[in-house]
Amino acid sequence: MTAAAEKVAVVATKSDARGPAAGRTVLVTGGSRGIGAAAALCCAGLGFDVAVNYTRDAAAAQAVVDRIAALGRRAIAVQADVSVEAQVLAMFAQVDAELPPLHGLVNNAGVVDRATRVEQIDSARLQRMFAINVFGSFLCAREAVKRLSTRHGGPGGAIVNLSSAAARLGGAGQYVDYAAAKGAIDTFTIGLAREVAAEGIRVNAVRPGIIETDIHASGGQPDRVQQLAPQVPMQRAGSADEVGRAIAWLISDAASYTTGSLLDVTGGR
Repeated sequence: MTAAAEKVAVVATKSDARGPAAGRTVLVTGGSRGIGAAAALCCAGLGFDVAVNYTRDAAAAQAVVDRIAALGRRAIAVQADVSVEAQVLAMFAQVDAELPPLHGLVNNAGVVDRATRVEQIDSARLQRMFAINVFGSFLCAREAVKRLSTRHGGPGGAIVNLSSAAARLGGAGQYVDYAAAKGAIDTFTIGLAREVAAEGIRVNAVRPGIIETDIHASGGQPDRVQQLAPQVPMQRAGSADEVGRAIAWLISDAASYTTGSLLDVTGGR
């Protein structure tokens, strides 16, 4: 989160300290960096307490926790690989034990891989791509529904899934597998939203476009943002903050009549 955005978050947190978000928790998977970290900070800025999930980088997760604490909210770092069911169960149990009741889940944890064509994609890559991006989102949403649904005695709440503009663009010549996984997230979002709409749970997805994060470097294309920015109608890449604010709005009560929506944050691309 930029310094300017964090100042706004401080003001919002102070004004909302006893507001509707107080005493409610948002769990952000993959919350130690990039869009996940921005979403965690933006949710804290609205007054939510936050569980910051990470897989490997404990120091990065703790840094986000410390920034949330500076905003006056409670936060914990929770280690779990969302593709492993036992770790997902342990993560939710820890959040239950250490923070106020769950209000929202941000299904942000995800991976991309190196650019390649479909005929060069092996089974191991597909297994990893779908295990984290799709299966992990299902597992986390399942546990969130168990806690939030009025059918199970819960208070209601919100789930935001992270999709991608690649779901509608296809990722040709780069990562059709990633695009297909995000297409699955779009369908999952619409289906789950309709399934639990009468149980007090809203389910939406955010589809970022070209965003300045280090996920591009992890896919072997550190200069991808610079290459593609001229193709965006707004002539620039987006920031993690801009996506984080969209996520936080969907989590918040301000989006109380929004469910089953796929929100593009793409600069018009």
